[in-house]
Parts: sequence; structure tokens; C-alpha cells
Amino acid sequence: MKSAGEVFRLEKSDGAARAGVVQTAHGEFQTPVFMPVGTQASVKGVSPDELTEMGAKIILGNTYHLVVRPGLEVMGQMGGLHQFMRWDGPILTDSGGFQVFSLAKIREVKEEGVWFSSHVDGKKLFLGPREAVRAQVALGSDIMMAFDECPPWPCSREVLEKSLERTLRWAKLCREEQEATGTKNLLFGIGQGGDQADLRQKSCEGLLNIGFDGYAVGGVSVGEPEREMMKAIDASIPFLPMDRPRYVMGLGHPDQMVRMIGKGVDMFDCVLPTRVARNGTACTVTGPTSVRKANWTRDEGPIVEGCGCYTCLRFSRAYIQHLIKAEELLGLRLISLHNLYFNLETLRQARRAILEGRWQGWSREFLERYQRGGGSKEEEEET
Repeated sequence: MKSAGEVFRLEKSDGAARAGVVQTAHGEFQTPVFMPVGTQASVKGVSPDELTEMGAKIILGNTYHLVVRPGLEVMGQMGGLHQFMRWDGPILTDSGGFQVFSLAKIREVKEEGVWFSSHVDGKKLFLGPREAVRAQVALGSDIMMAFDECPPWPCSREVLEKSLERTLRWAKLCREEQEATGTKNLLFGIGQGGDQADLRQKSCEGLLNIGFDGYAVGGVSVGEPEREMMKAIDASIPFLPMDRPRYVMGLGHPDQMVRMIGKGVDMFDCVLPTRVARNGTACTVTGPTSVRKANWTRDEGPIVEGCGCYTCLRFSRAYIQHLIKAEELLGLRLISLHNLYFNLETLRQARRAILEGRWQGWSREFLERYQRGGGSKEEEEET
């Protein structure tokens, strides 16, 4: 484990909101930060050069998916994940724990790890804490995530307690494996505990006793109501150290990120920008909106006035709607580029507000405007 100063430098706080810098083997990135998700060595529909141009500094890959396909042997032959996908910046890889418990067709949980059948071809595979760390070392991940058990929602307290104890045991093994490999890659621990505040505290304290380069809140956004999700985060953040990065996994709605930055969270990831783009939904300052709205048909303006993304600087709402109606792939790509830029730019603005001591006013104005738009609700009917 690296010393705090080697991993995270806090530049300024404004209330609980923080602006900082995380240092990795492939360079540093500033926080708060949104990480585009490149689950299978690709951010859907977007090239590495386009990610760089829009200001992305770190992206996310997934150990489970890359172990299943193309496999670690191929990844090793190709020189690791950075070389394979031609991305020069930092990469964070999820350990695969969430996917094992959510995607695997058949699984058998044992103390040493999980035997599971691949969702691709049914092949029987094994992933445990030590294997997950070795896999992430082989991938060349800059930030590795500890292998955890992500319980479903809802579930009983008894299930949560047993799952938490196993996750802490696995976390210790991950830490031991990190030391054994001699890797310089960072390792983050993942807190669990479901909707039980005392278990969330216990999880955080257990992880601190082991010691990690950074800490994540896991087991949220797994089907629970947003209020319960925020309660789980509130029950975790106060027990995580100030001198390490804090990461809430799998969340990337703009309003949720702004609210969580106000609670002291530094890092976020989510598939939402590209996933909703495939449904013809664009992110805007007043919430998500369908590009199929009737008033877009002859609209010469961009998706968002003043937006600096490739799409908004070049194309009209009318053209974007035409592409979606014509089922042209370019339409999905252009909305994806806009949505990713929107999330990245939102957090860049959040960072500036913190550094300039404007966080309270900026966040209040952002949330009021976003919520006033009513999310995806608009008066105009779709065509």
C-alpha cells in the first residue's frame, strides 16, 4: 500500500465537497471525476481519441468480461489492456465480483472464491480474491478493485452479515496478493452492508484495518429506491479517511453525482451516457430528454446551447432526430459523444466551483435547474 501522499492530494474543500488529484502509474487525474465505462475494452461507440478530445482522463474496464473474452492469455500477448485498446491514460478495473453475482448463468460460492459458468459460452471458470488481483495485474490496471460479494436487494440482515464477513476476508486476501505480486498498481477496497447503517460502518472500519490505497462504496444502485441508496452512502462516507480517494461504484446520473460530491465523494462511473444514447435520450441541463420530440424536427439549434462537445458544435437537433428516426448508427454515436462530454463537463464545473469557493451556490443552482426540468418529462409529444 502506498502512503496517502503518493496516492491522493487534497487541493481544496468547500464544505464536504473536495477537489483533489489522484496519482497512478499512467499519470494523474483530477477529482471529482467521472470515468467512462469501457467494460469490454471499449467505451461503446466511442474511440480512445474521441475520449481524449472530450477531456476524459481515466476510464473503466471490467475483469470479469475480459477474463471471459478474450481471456488473459490473449490480453497478455497483446501487451495488456492499455496497449490492446490504445488508451494511454489511467484505467480502473472492477474486480468482476458484481458481474459474477449478476451475470453468471450458474455459480457456486465457496470460501476460496466463486465457480461460475460464463454468460457467453457456458464455460466453467473460477474467480476468487487472489485470482482477481492477479488478473488485474495481468491487465495492467492502474487502479484494481478488491474482489467482493455484492448481495442482491432486498435481502435479509443475516445474508448481509454473512456476505459482509466474506467480503472482508476476501479483501484481506486481495491485499496480501497485491503485496505478493509486487505490483505498483493501486488497490481499492469495497465497502458493503446493504441498507444497514451499522453494517456499512463495520465494513468501512474493517477495510481501514486492512489498509487500502482508496475506498469504494459498493452494493448501491442494485435496484433499491434512490432514498435507500443515498442512506447507504451517508452511512459509509463518514467512516472513510480524508486522505484517500472515495469512489461510489456504478453511479453517474448528473444530479446524483452533484449530490454525492456534496457528501465528499471523489470518483464515479456509469454506463448511463452511452446506454440512454442508444434509446435516443440526450443529457441536458434540465434533465434527460428524448431527441424524438416534435419540436426538434425543424430545430436548427444544438442539443444544449453553449455545450462544447463535438456534436453540439457541429450538428442540429433536427439532424440528430433525423438520424435516430432513420436508425442511422451515427445518431447513436453523436448522442453518446454528447452525453459523455456532458457528464465530464458537469464534474469539471463542479471542481472549479469547489476550488473557487462557490460550491454551495453552484450545486444548488445546478440541482434546481436539473430537477425543475422534470427529468425526461417534457410537454411536447414525441413524433
